[in-house]
Amino acid sequence: MRNLLSRAWIWSFIGALMMWIVAAALSRGQGAGAMLTTALALCVFMVMAGLGQMFVITLGPGNIDLSLAANIGLASAVAMTVMKGENSLVVLGMLAALACGLAVGAANYLLIRALRIPPIIATLSASFIIQSIDISYGRGLQIKPPAGFADFTNLQTAGVPVLAVLTALLTFSAGIVLQRTIYGRSVLAVGQNARAARLAGISVERTRFLTYCLSGVLGGLTGALLAGYFGGASLDIGNEYLLASIAIVVLGGTSVSGGRAQVPGLWGAALFLTLLLTVLDSFGFSAGFRLIFTGAAIVGVITITGGPKASA
Repeated sequence: MRNLLSRAWIWSFIGALMMWIVAAALSRGQGAGAMLTTALALCVFMVMAGLGQMFVITLGPGNIDLSLAANIGLASAVAMTVMKGENSLVVLGMLAALACGLAVGAANYLLIRALRIPPIIATLSASFIIQSIDISYGRGLQIKPPAGFADFTNLQTAGVPVLAVLTALLTFSAGIVLQRTIYGRSVLAVGQNARAARLAGISVERTRFLTYCLSGVLGGLTGALLAGYFGGASLDIGNEYLLASIAIVVLGGTSVSGGRAQVPGLWGAALFLTLLLTVLDSFGFSAGFRLIFTGAAIVGVITITGGPKASA
């Protein structure tokens, strides 16, 4: 038990459990199981987006993907446009969304590398460009998904969303990649000390390029699935996932100074945030207050767990 409590990610699950108990108490135990099912369904998209953000943040101080929300919006529009409401075009639409995300990730890295500007500036600038493309491409229209695709994204088995199971497999695979592959260990090494990693023969820039591309692809995947789940693509469909993706990475135990990632913590933190929003909604708090609370939670965790920064 002591060894388990020493793991940074376990506290996010403890927080999620406490929030579920509070939410169940407020509803007097009615619909507690349905509440958990809904929370699982909604936190899937946070986890997908947060997974890419986690890899980027693990690269070290200053690395972050602020284009994620715009990427999700554009990918959702691309996927729905390619699918054209036809079940036979679902695979093609998903591939188009992934390709769109890959292009965004590659463009982010090229801005960082070619212009020698900080990632926070490069990805923020990219988000404005992507939003402009999305406005021109989607023209603000609500593009409906194919019926079969919408049914799949909402499918449940024994009260467990199928997307949650598939996302759990995805995060498990990501953990293996991070800990057991050359690429994953390179990400950790770069985050711990980029100079030492370079001297050890690791291609630092290639690792960063692959990581920003990975974040873009996961953003594209999130956008396509979100459009299916919520019944259509829209320009602002990914807006809430920018802050949420950063929040679950930090609350899940990943170090903002780089070099240390906690994949399981993404789930605990996503469940915690989703259930927390449920509790705040029950008390009638506004969306603005919820954003303030989420931001304060990020600052608080960074302040409490902050340590020496990794070398650039």
